[in-house]
Amino acid sequence: MEFVFVLAVGLAAGTLSGIVGFGSSILLMPVLVIAFGPRQAVPIMAIAAIMANLSRIMVWWREVDWRTVGAYSATAVPSAALGVATLLTLPPRVIEAALGAFFIAMIGVRRWMAAHGMKLNLAHLALLGVPVGYLTGIVVSTGPLTAPLFLATGLVKGAFLSTEAAASLAVYLAKAMVFRGFGALPLDIVAKGLLTGSTLMAGAFIAKRFVLRLEPESFRVLMDGLMLVSGATLLWAAFN
Repeated sequence: MEFVFVLAVGLAAGTLSGIVGFGSSILLMPVLVIAFGPRQAVPIMAIAAIMANLSRIMVWWREVDWRTVGAYSATAVPSAALGVATLLTLPPRVIEAALGAFFIAMIGVRRWMAAHGMKLNLAHLALLGVPVGYLTGIVVSTGPLTAPLFLATGLVKGAFLSTEAAASLAVYLAKAMVFRGFGALPLDIVAKGLLTGSTLMAGAFIAKRFVLRLEPESFRVLMDGLMLVSGATLLWAAFN
């Protein structure tokens, strides 16, 4: 029943992230931590995130901006690999606390970026790929941060969803390779990741019909709420 609940949350998370471009890790990660513990939850989420991003690319294939993907991925991919190596040396309680603090902090960061109307070019994305990629390796997902970055380049709707997904896919593939190299991806973890990821993929296809009817501010408020609840849940788990 515990895993059935994980799959149900995965479907909801996949639908949400298929609409706004991020959110699957924010919603799903606390459930995975509670079900499997933080050390298993991170590689499971890495496998699931690969499938989620792949599905968004499939849905919006014709609108991917490959130059933007290349600029960000060139620095984010090696930085994420370094972040994973850091993650695997940390105790579980530290991981939970870092995840919780990160999610809550991203509420303020996202709002600050929106208030300043940041406009980014390819060079900016390459520079920002270093710290954001490293954080992604440690804290699972930086969707709340990368989404404003890619939106600030002028991409919208399908182009934004597919381009951000393609860049994230490159980062998550690098993470999975590092997990595998450190022996953190045994077959049972891979199987759990594939099952969880299948629900995220299904959600992305469900979401397509809603994208053109978006009220962006409503979803920004929703994501802030999700980050607050998820961050608080992880902090509670770390200190209890």
